[in-house]
Amino acid sequence: MQPVAPRPPHTLFRPQQGFFVGEIDLHFDGDRLLFTMPNGRTWQIWEIRVDGAGLRHVSPEDPDVHDFDACYLPDGRIIFASTACFTAVPCWHGREQACSLYLMNADGTGIRQLCFDQDLDLHPAVLPTGQVIYSRWDYTGIMHVYLRPLMVMNPDGTGQRAVYGSNSYYSNSLFFPRGIPSAPGKIVAILSGYHGVNRMGELVVLDISRGWHEAKGIIHRIGHRGQPTVPIVRDDLASATWPKFLHPYPRSEKYFLAAVWPEKAASWGIYLVDVFDNFVPLVVDPQYDFFEPILFRKTPKPPIIPDRVDLFRDDAVVYLHNLYAGPGLTGVPQGAVKKLRMSGYHYGYPGMAGPDKIGRAGPWEVMRVLGTVPVYEDGSAAFRVPACVPITIQPLDSEGKALALMRSWYTAMPGDVATCAGCHEEPRDTPAARRDIAALRGPVDLQPWYGPPRGFSFEREVQPVLDKYCIGCQNGQPQEDGRVLPDLRAPGQVPNYEGVPLSDLGAARLHPQLRARTDIFPLHKPNHHLLGDRKIRYTPAYDVLSPLIRRVNVEDYVGLHVPAEYHADTSELVQMLRKGHHGVVLDAEAWDRLVTWIDLNGPCYGTWGEVAPIPDAADGAGASWR
Repeated sequence: MQPVAPRPPHTLFRPQQGFFVGEIDLHFDGDRLLFTMPNGRTWQIWEIRVDGAGLRHVSPEDPDVHDFDACYLPDGRIIFASTACFTAVPCWHGREQACSLYLMNADGTGIRQLCFDQDLDLHPAVLPTGQVIYSRWDYTGIMHVYLRPLMVMNPDGTGQRAVYGSNSYYSNSLFFPRGIPSAPGKIVAILSGYHGVNRMGELVVLDISRGWHEAKGIIHRIGHRGQPTVPIVRDDLASATWPKFLHPYPRSEKYFLAAVWPEKAASWGIYLVDVFDNFVPLVVDPQYDFFEPILFRKTPKPPIIPDRVDLFRDDAVVYLHNLYAGPGLTGVPQGAVKKLRMSGYHYGYPGMAGPDKIGRAGPWEVMRVLGTVPVYEDGSAAFRVPACVPITIQPLDSEGKALALMRSWYTAMPGDVATCAGCHEEPRDTPAARRDIAALRGPVDLQPWYGPPRGFSFEREVQPVLDKYCIGCQNGQPQEDGRVLPDLRAPGQVPNYEGVPLSDLGAARLHPQLRARTDIFPLHKPNHHLLGDRKIRYTPAYDVLSPLIRRVNVEDYVGLHVPAEYHADTSELVQMLRKGHHGVVLDAEAWDRLVTWIDLNGPCYGTWGEVAPIPDAADGAGASWR
C-alpha cells in the first residue's frame, strides 16, 4: 500500500472565536455531525450538516452545566456526557466536576440521566449490537489509579454491566472504545495509564469472548506484533511506549484509522494501520497535528433495542439465580449466606468530596443503608431496589456479617428487570436452567434496617451502643490507679475536642469556603510532610475505635478479594468484645450496629452536610432541565 496523494483540505466549519471543535460523531446516514464546542462559558453539543450548512445548538444551555461527547443512537436519540449531576471527582477532593451519561431526543428535549456513577463516564459509542459501550471510573475502596472498566448498557440505561477490566490492575484505562463491525465481541480501544500522558497510549484489539480481565482478552497491540502482552502494574503506563495512538476508527477487525504520534520529534497524523503492523500515512503535516479520523459514508444502523424502562415507577426488580456461582464466593459453603445487605452510595458535590471527609481513611462516599433481603437455600434471591441509585450488595452470614464486599455498584432504571447469574460471573455466563426458589416466590421488598433508608452516621448508629455499654468506664475520667481510659462519650460531652489532621492534599484542596471555616477545620501545625495545615473533627469515640477495625480504607487491592478477607471477626474490636471485655455483653442490635459500621468501611458522617456546609450550595444546584 502506498500513501494517499495529498489533497487540499476542505474546511467544513471554523468558529469565529477560535473555539475548540471536537468529539465528532457522524450520523449513520452520513449526512450530519455532532460535535462539542464551547459557548464561551460551558461546553455544549452542536450539530452541522456535512455540507457545512444547518449549524444548530443541540443541548439545552445552562450557565453551570457542561454537555459534551455525544453520539447518535439508531432510533434518532442522542447519548451524551454532562456535569448536570453536580457530583465531583473524589481524588481531586471535589475541585473538579464529574460527569454522567444522559439521554435526549434529537431536538434536545426529553433529557434523562442514565448513569449514576462515582466519577467520569466517557466515550459513549454504539456497538454493532445496538448497545452502548463507555468507560467508567471506579474506586469505592479500590486503588483509584488502576480501575476504569469498559461498560455496556442498552440505550435506555437498562442492563448496565462491565465487559472488560473489572478488578484488573491492567490496563489502568481503556479510552475511546468502539465495536468492530462484523466481529461480535471485538472492541478496539486505547490502552493507557492514569498519570502521565492524557488518554493516549497503545492501540489494542480486545476479544471479550476470550477474556475480560487483565490481558486475557487483548489479541492485538498495534505496532507490537509478535511481542507478548505482559500485564504490567504501573501508574504511568503509556508515557514510555511508542508509537502513541488516539481516536481509533475500525474499518474491520484487521484495519483501523487512528491518530498516530510515531515518535517524539514527529507530529500527530492520520494513519491507516493494521494488525500486521503496517502504518500508512493518510494526512501528515509537520506543521499541524491531526486527530479524530472518521469516514464520510453511510453505515448500517445497528438494531434498535426497545426501551424497557417504565418511567412511572421508581423501583426495579433484580433476580439473582445462584449467589454461589462465579468466583466472588469461592469456597463459601452453600447455605452460608442468609441475607443480602443493600446500601447506596451518595457521591460528593463540587467543593465537597474526597477521602477523609466522610470518615478517616475511608469510605470515599456517604453510605446509605437501604435494607436486607433473604437468600434462599439454593442461592437465589429476588428483590425490589430503588431505581437510579448506585447500589452495593453484601452477602451476610448467620450473624449478619459480610462474607464479601462489593467495592463497586449496580444501578437499575425505573421498571427494569435485571438478572445476575452469580457473584462476579463473567459477561458471557448465563444462568443455569433450573427452577429457582426466588423465581417461584417472586421479588420481595427490602427489609428496613432499624428505620427508613439513611446515611450511616457513627454518632446516630454507633454512639448509642457506646452510651449504653461503654461510657460508664471509658469516659476520659482518671481511674483509681491514675490511668485515663479513652473517652468514648458523645462529642458534646468532650470539651476541647480538636479532631485529627487532614492529609497535605486534603487540606490544600479544601474549597476556600471550607478553609475559612476554622471552627470546622481547625488550624494545625503539621509535624510531617504528609500532613496538612487543617484538622477535621469526627467524634472522640470514632477516633478511638476506627483504628481497631479492619477494613479496606480508601485504597486497597484491585483484584477480587478472597471471601471473608475483611470479615468483621478479623477486627480487633470484635475480637476484644467476643472474648468478654470487662463483662460487657452486647445485645443483638448492638452487635448488628457495630458490624454494619465495620462492613460499610467505617464511616463517621451520614450526609455530606454533616461534615460542613456544602460550598456554593452545590447540594441544591442542578440544571434547569435535570
